[in-house]
Amino acid sequence: MPELPEMEAWRRALNDPVSAFPIAKAGPAHIATLKTFDPPLSTLEGRRLRGAERRGKRLLFPTEDGDLVLLVHLMTSGRLKSLPAGEKGPKTPAFALEFAGGSKLVLTEAAKRKRAGVWLLTPEAAAEELDHLGPEALGLGAAELGEIMRRESRRLHPYLRNQRAIAGIGRAWANEILHAAKLSPYALSTDLGDDEVERLATAMDEELRRGLALREAGTKDERTYRVHNRLGQPCHVCETPLAQVDFEEHTIYYCPTCQTGGRVLKDRRLSRLLR
Repeated sequence: MPELPEMEAWRRALNDPVSAFPIAKAGPAHIATLKTFDPPLSTLEGRRLRGAERRGKRLLFPTEDGDLVLLVHLMTSGRLKSLPAGEKGPKTPAFALEFAGGSKLVLTEAAKRKRAGVWLLTPEAAAEELDHLGPEALGLGAAELGEIMRRESRRLHPYLRNQRAIAGIGRAWANEILHAAKLSPYALSTDLGDDEVERLATAMDEELRRGLALREAGTKDERTYRVHNRLGQPCHVCETPLAQVDFEEHTIYYCPTCQTGGRVLKDRRLSRLLR
């Protein structure tokens, strides 16, 4: 799933193309992708977008006149791309905008189940749609992070992914951040000392900035992730083979030496959890 580094890289890449020309045609949109019907997409035609903005894992495209906001959530498989005039795009995009002059913004989703969403909202409705999100993960200092960690006792990996607590981190970057912070994915948020909170805040900033720089350079997953999806490969710090905990809908990757004091974390479905 695209997370903060990927979404911010897309935002920066899309900002100028989407604001260069007025919208000539809004749509088509897959019936499962378009989540709103009033106002209709055709209301965008003739208007110019102000640019691209981001909140957590969502992209927002406000109109220049301030009347409307196009909100996009890519979920797991959605992808956004700007196509120059004349370049062929997908035959059946999940959603598309065509601009005066022929350039396009297209959303594709390589999955049978269409989960990506597009909303056309008023600014007030867009703010309400995003109101549940926590503060942005990038630039979140140790003081505010410490307050978040003390709110409730949660295991770190799912807590970092909780968008109501911190916006922008998903499964992959939670793996990278916790490894960089030398913290167990099963450690409890309320058990962290001040030095551990400081390490976590530093790791969040450094890893998300590293990911953003690599994504802006077009770097693929295998050269971006140092822990995520690297089961059995040597840890880049200590060379211990990386391990995993496999759940039904996601997998946690970690280094037993760097993060858990040599202990192997057990799969919830096979054995009781070890902290």
